[in-house]
Amino acid sequence: MILESGAKANTVKKYLGKEWIVQACGGHVEDLPGKGSKDSSKPMWESDLDTLPEPPWSWTIGAKKKITEMIKHAKSSNVDEIYIATDPDREGEFIAWRLSEIFTKKGFSNQKRVTFNEITKDSVIKSLSDAREIDYSLVDSAKVRRFMDRLVGFECSRFSRSWRLASMGRVQTPTLGFIVEKELEREQHIPIKFQSVNFYSGEINFKVRFHEKDDEQAWSDDSGKHHPDRTYNLELAKSAIKNLEVNNSIEIITIKSGKNSRKPKPPFTTDTLLQTASSNLGWSVSRTSNVAGALYNSGHVTYIRTDSTRTNKEARDTVQKYISDKYGKEYLGPGMLGSDAKNGSKNVQDAHEAIRPTRPEIIKLKSGNEDSQALYRLIWARFAASQMSESIRETRSIKAKTNNFEKMITGMASWRIHSGWEEVYTEYHNNVKINPPKYDLEHGAKWPLDKIDNNPDLVIDETKPPRRYSESSIVQEMKKAGIGRPSTYVTTIQTLNKRKYVENNNGSLKPTESGRIMWLEVVPFYNNQENHEGLFDKEFTAKMEMNLDAIENSSKSAPTVWHNFVGNFQEINSSAKIWKRSVPSKKQIILLNNLLMGKNNTDQKKILSGKKIEELTGDEMRAILDEVIESGATFPASDKQIGLIVKLTDKLNLDLDDILKSNSIDSVDQLTGGREGSASIIIGKLIEKDGDNLATEPQVKAIKTMVERLGIKVEDAMAIVKTTTIEEINKRDASELIGKMKKMKKK
Repeated sequence: MILESGAKANTVKKYLGKEWIVQACGGHVEDLPGKGSKDSSKPMWESDLDTLPEPPWSWTIGAKKKITEMIKHAKSSNVDEIYIATDPDREGEFIAWRLSEIFTKKGFSNQKRVTFNEITKDSVIKSLSDAREIDYSLVDSAKVRRFMDRLVGFECSRFSRSWRLASMGRVQTPTLGFIVEKELEREQHIPIKFQSVNFYSGEINFKVRFHEKDDEQAWSDDSGKHHPDRTYNLELAKSAIKNLEVNNSIEIITIKSGKNSRKPKPPFTTDTLLQTASSNLGWSVSRTSNVAGALYNSGHVTYIRTDSTRTNKEARDTVQKYISDKYGKEYLGPGMLGSDAKNGSKNVQDAHEAIRPTRPEIIKLKSGNEDSQALYRLIWARFAASQMSESIRETRSIKAKTNNFEKMITGMASWRIHSGWEEVYTEYHNNVKINPPKYDLEHGAKWPLDKIDNNPDLVIDETKPPRRYSESSIVQEMKKAGIGRPSTYVTTIQTLNKRKYVENNNGSLKPTESGRIMWLEVVPFYNNQENHEGLFDKEFTAKMEMNLDAIENSSKSAPTVWHNFVGNFQEINSSAKIWKRSVPSKKQIILLNNLLMGKNNTDQKKILSGKKIEELTGDEMRAILDEVIESGATFPASDKQIGLIVKLTDKLNLDLDDILKSNSIDSVDQLTGGREGSASIIIGKLIEKDGDNLATEPQVKAIKTMVERLGIKVEDAMAIVKTTTIEEINKRDASELIGKMKKMKKK
């Protein structure tokens, strides 16, 4: 049996007999050609309209050695059946397909695909009898997602290099848009000052109600929402404080009785787990994802990438029995489900479940680190709560007054009379009131102010700008907009941080200058076209995600979705390029300003033909720059040179800033162009360093062919360039060896 993670494999090993070999492939084994491969820079592959492209799938880092050893072990152990048990989702099916192809070529034709939503003995054993073939609808969906991301990432990232930006992405860029737009809202916010007065009596928070909605002095925020407890009138607020301090009491005028029921929430989906762990535990989405993954691999919780709130009946029965025995039948509820579940589907056994404990009878783990324990308790509590009754509170809406002050005073008394689902949430809910106020709840009752500091309290403040997105709230926004999926939420945020488009500012996501330039200067070329949908509009991205889902459930043809996307993309991308050439770029404007700096006004006007720089067309700008540069002015590196430097530093896993500093250059803006320029010098050094990397596949293939032709051993050929094995030979030595063997004669 082949699984993805080693931890998961170790868990499954305990459930299968000695006749089984259980190993982990480590995730993706083959994917689209990446760094170092022949087709690494290719954005797409052609295909007929009724087929999907067939790219040369390439080994991922370290996979070839691992799978080769796995196949060798399988053959030496006389394995006759291969069970592929990668994750139960689109990506897992893609990995299963590539493994199936690889093992088939090696003679292992007896293969079965198995999945389990939870890693328990019953689930693993049951999966064997439920074995199936590869689901090619899922595979096609994963393929099309890759093709889309590759095409957009490669072509649009090339486009963005004119602004010295790292990359663009089909989901990454619209997500950045949410963050930048929120920042613009914050900057456009105009604070509105207000005063409010509140105080405590009987441990209840009372507020002065200054203005009704029809009052001329009524206070409203910048969205137009009326707040009766706020006023523009400082003197009125001070009057309230003065009278409350003098009287030190209020008189109850009316009391309205009521009850408030709070429903439990459905079990966790990926996004709600990330959000709740952030608010209750203060964790980042990466931390939550890592800990949840470890819990799943160890068999403690169900699969963690899910949009479903449904759970199986056996799990519900188990936790309901615990609730009934522990708290009583009155604590049982009908079971909560989210919007994903249709009416009447509560008892459906669904392959895609919510995140829940695999053994609900286990309240706390016997082992595991502090993080694992904390997240497990949260997941258990959420699942148990979803099967419990509503919590109920008695409420009393109170209106009161104080002597010599005409404005109404309001407060709300609330105390819990039935804890319901909150009983399992005591770890997260503190200071819940369970008793009514200590003073009489009746008309005419006099209540003294509580003897605490700043009581009553005059608040002088102003409205605050909208909050920035946090990591968890941007996930909620992505889900609401329909972009991304549970498997991509965390990686999207990580990519934005890695590309330095956003920075985490005390838990808030703030766009960097690069992030703002990307969304406000680059993206409009793709989003603001008259005759096309915006490539990075959330609506367009959501539609593409829905198309991928439709391929997955076989309601849409994968080739049709792909080729329609290619047609739309090529039109949008072509229009963006034409538009870009018609206007001067920001880089060109900066360059021309720099080149004109040392010239007097007369010469500047002559060069610009009497125009202002911002009035120039793209063609005019290019012609002027060519003329000025030909006159002997120093000019900066080209986009192509900078792009090559970035590509080579990425390929060699080097830091761009370190490379620049080692050449006495502070930033890419200082790189000079031309054959003798600093950019050309750095490129030469990087290409030379690249020669120290491992040989390419074509080089290795050429060496093997020539060795066979010459009739010599591979080891003897390696000795010529003082290399031990063909797996370790680098590009430089491979090139030298091929050259020498061409001159050798056959033995």
